[in-house]
Amino acid sequence: MISNSWKTALIAVATSVATIAGYKAISGYQNDVIINEAGSNKAGTSLVNYNDMPVGQPGDFTYAAGVSAPAVVHIKAKSIRTVRQMPSIFDQFFGMDDEFGGSRNQKQESSGSGVIISEDGYIVTNNHVVEGATELEVVTYDKKTYEAKVIGVDPSTDIAVIKVEAAKLPSIVFANSDDVKVGEWVLAVGNPFNLESTVTAGIISAMSRSINILKNKDQSNTNAPIESFIQTDAAVNPGNSGGALVNLNGQLIGINTAIASPNGAYAGYSFAVPSTIVKKVSTDLIKFGNVQRGFLGINPVELSRDAKKELKLDTDLESGIYVYGVPEDGAAAAAGIKKGDVITKVDGIAITSMPKFLELIGRKRPGDKADITLNRNGSVKDISVVLRNSEGGKGVLKVAPKNNSAYGKLGLKIEELSAKEKEKIGLRNGVRITGIDPTGTFAQENDGIEEGFIITRVGNAKVNSVKEVQEVIETAKKQGEEGVLMCGVYEGYSKNYCFGVTIQ
Repeated sequence: MISNSWKTALIAVATSVATIAGYKAISGYQNDVIINEAGSNKAGTSLVNYNDMPVGQPGDFTYAAGVSAPAVVHIKAKSIRTVRQMPSIFDQFFGMDDEFGGSRNQKQESSGSGVIISEDGYIVTNNHVVEGATELEVVTYDKKTYEAKVIGVDPSTDIAVIKVEAAKLPSIVFANSDDVKVGEWVLAVGNPFNLESTVTAGIISAMSRSINILKNKDQSNTNAPIESFIQTDAAVNPGNSGGALVNLNGQLIGINTAIASPNGAYAGYSFAVPSTIVKKVSTDLIKFGNVQRGFLGINPVELSRDAKKELKLDTDLESGIYVYGVPEDGAAAAAGIKKGDVITKVDGIAITSMPKFLELIGRKRPGDKADITLNRNGSVKDISVVLRNSEGGKGVLKVAPKNNSAYGKLGLKIEELSAKEKEKIGLRNGVRITGIDPTGTFAQENDGIEEGFIITRVGNAKVNSVKEVQEVIETAKKQGEEGVLMCGVYEGYSKNYCFGVTIQ
């Protein structure tokens, strides 16, 4: 007969075996292949198939690190900053350079991280890692170095795509960030402080965070910032920007973007752009050259206690998006959404905040369908809406061909001033900026300069026409100059501003 102690031991062993078998049956192995919408060949996101490796278990980060680290690269960005030099006492005495002193070009180098999303060299990173760069160098996990070019940028999400000429690179697989839960273990993979291939661990602290760090450079709804960050306590420091935030399966759930810190170093809070946004934006940049935004066509207000009090709303709903207005020519109006409705779900996902609402709409293109659940006077309704583009149509908006001249790469639209305008302003010469392309060199380096600024001087030349500005820029480029100094004023202000502009 078997003693009671042996029976107990056998039962324990059997239970352990059953538990392990059950866990493996539920978790499975990493066999799935996820293909980016941009296509499986030119711009697809392929997954390295690790058939013989078990999925990571809580407390064990080796699998996730082993899968993701080879797909994370170190990015070195070189740029030129034009530094203004004050005129010397001799220059002032002899009346030379009356508006400003000389200038000199100062080389700068910064670094960040990026994530390989296709075997043929497409890499996603942060816009702020590559903006203003004249040269980009990528160092892969196996220490190989490549020159990279920018494919496209989206300042509204702080995402950019660059490319290196290579083949059969290890690439990462995208997870669905909608499935991420607070408290879940994650790894941050990147290159902080130029320390290549560094892995840190933490948990998801919060979802759909807005920290108001992204700027709307063209002041339009077309490129309004989308902030719906994943917050984690994984240590992220300068240099981690653009790196991967992955789950225990080594799958990408976000791109590390920002930290909240009083001193610029990690202080317990870091933020990542969700993978659903990253995937959509990177696909658009590769396929179209710009981001295709789908617009619902409402004036939204986040439902909160203060909002209900201010708007005098009689509703028991605690969260959602209150429809404050519905433009007549928008997608929402065409679908029957009315002022006073409260949107509670988009595609079946509950709306708990404005950032989450903007994220869910922002990941769609013109012509895509959004299933809206709303509350109208206490009744729940489901409405299907076909989103439109910024011009009111349902098709994608193709980006205009870029002017590849040195002047064209600045991304400026300039108009000449009439004699009456110059007399009114009190200027003898100058041209007015009427448009600034957020992807151009000018916007990336001088986001403090806005439309309406009047350029009076470029380099050492006073300018009075668009042609003169173009000629000075192109001449400086031919002479090997890496940058020029621009000076000017705002109408109604006497202060003269000078700033450097890199020539590419």
